Amino acid sequence: MNTKRLKGIIPKIGIRPVIDARQRGVRESLEEQTMDLAKSVACLLSAELRHSDGDSVECIIADGTIGRVAEAAACAEKFEREGVQITVTVTPCWCYGGETIDMNPHTVKAIWGFNGTERPGAVYLAAALAGHTQKGLPAFGIYGRDVQDAGDNHIPADVKEKLLRFAKAALAVATMRGKSYLSIGSVSMGIAGSMVNPDFFREYLGMRNEYADMSEIIRRVNEGIYDKDEFAGALAWTKEHCREGEDMNKPENKQTRAEKDALWEYVVKMTIIIRDMMTGNARLKELGFKEEALGHNAIAAGFQGQRQWTDHMPNGDFAEALLNSSFDWNGIREAFIVATENDCLNGVAMLFGHLLTGCASIFADVRTYWSPEAVKRVTGKTLTGQAAGGIIHLINSGAASLDGSGQQNRDGKPAMKPYWEITEAEAKKCVDATTWMPANREYFRGGGYSSKFLSKGGMPVTMIRLNLVKGLGAVLQLAEGWTVDVPDDVYHIIDARTDPGWPTTWFAPRLTGKGAFKDVYSVMNKWGANHGAISYGHIGADLLTLASMLRIPVCMHNVNEDDIFRPSAWNAFGMDAESADYRACQAYGPLYG
Repeated sequence: MNTKRLKGIIPKIGIRPVIDARQRGVRESLEEQTMDLAKSVACLLSAELRHSDGDSVECIIADGTIGRVAEAAACAEKFEREGVQITVTVTPCWCYGGETIDMNPHTVKAIWGFNGTERPGAVYLAAALAGHTQKGLPAFGIYGRDVQDAGDNHIPADVKEKLLRFAKAALAVATMRGKSYLSIGSVSMGIAGSMVNPDFFREYLGMRNEYADMSEIIRRVNEGIYDKDEFAGALAWTKEHCREGEDMNKPENKQTRAEKDALWEYVVKMTIIIRDMMTGNARLKELGFKEEALGHNAIAAGFQGQRQWTDHMPNGDFAEALLNSSFDWNGIREAFIVATENDCLNGVAMLFGHLLTGCASIFADVRTYWSPEAVKRVTGKTLTGQAAGGIIHLINSGAASLDGSGQQNRDGKPAMKPYWEITEAEAKKCVDATTWMPANREYFRGGGYSSKFLSKGGMPVTMIRLNLVKGLGAVLQLAEGWTVDVPDDVYHIIDARTDPGWPTTWFAPRLTGKGAFKDVYSVMNKWGANHGAISYGHIGADLLTLASMLRIPVCMHNVNEDDIFRPSAWNAFGMDAESADYRACQAYGPLYG
């Protein structure tokens, strides 16, 4: 089936070539250079960026250079028609500031002022950014470190880095706008993150909230509201590829073979149904279920599960783990975002990571800090390498993306990749590395199957969490680090102390020696909730840029100060970057507030 999730207007990037309007020699001499700069930026962004569904990003260039307000207005009209939600203004020269800036309050904006000596592009950049700041329309300023010669359309490395960082984050902002978060069920075990707050989604992300009772899954199973042909193929694939593990339940809690086989059928149906609820399925319309075929236009969802469902129905681990992966019985495809226990705030953190990288996101409990001393006491072994300072045990009830096993490969090292780069062999390795354990029936009375794997060490990752704070609003925290390996006997001893039927990722954050990153204990101790979203790569700088666009301050990060890229207006809120971030976000308020 077609699982494309970008529907309606696909966000585009508009390139605005602005120019000195003075005729009789000045403007005429700059027309070609200015338009060539715009074309260079468009080529860069189109070549380097993709939407989360794998499609290339389209750039729209203004019909001509923009020197006066009438031309700015004509450009704005074209961009409105074309669905442009992001603008990059480029210029090699002085231009008329207030007349040429992007005044649309709904677009995310950046300006590249060419660093050349022949014409003062940097002077326009400063003037235009001042105008944006004065008018309350924050824009990102891009100014190359080194002087370029006139007519040099090459984009320097530092400019390229900022253009791509801006565009990736802006595309994430634009992609979320108008989409839904689908809450399947309600609050799980009193977890604050599953108290879905529609004001947050609307004001910060431009999203709507959709709600469905978990009984909708039962209704669709009982009334056959799913594609029977797909189910038959999915069940056959599951039986062939999903290896069932040892049943570690007490004898009195073990289910019969017939009961377990029935559970396999049910969890496969749950997976299909949750997906259909999120994105719709044209096949259902052919089967006579027109309303159900529509779906909820959900870019992310959450499943409550515990306890009203799991006390008597099979848990959501199989459905969540497989949907969060980049492959299933239909082959390799874009990963879905489905939050365990309906923790919508962790779901949003997963979504941020997915939109910035194109990769699947791991959902996990930030379960335990293991100090070197504690590991030595319990196992008799000494942690070494990146694990030497201690590790954080990331583990949850079997709902983590199978991509997190680290069986994909990049430059000979374990990786998680965008689905369009994953090979069939890599997808198979991820599935083969996973064992499906009969659920712990002390936790899940209704049974089910929990995924179990051990993430390979050596992957650069970023752990992310979004929190809501009374009186403050939304805040983001992140920790860049690595997955690490520990000796097998250490793993098995520690694993046996918690739930050995769940997937494990050992995480070692990058330490800075101060604050929350003084040591690994401090990272764990200052984490704001029980869950974290883990994304591939060190994407902290991209997350800081994204958060500033949404007006979400960042309360905890280990990003190098030189890599922080926020709107130029943030410079007016003080010399300390983090304090300024808080003040600017408070002054401007949520993006859609």
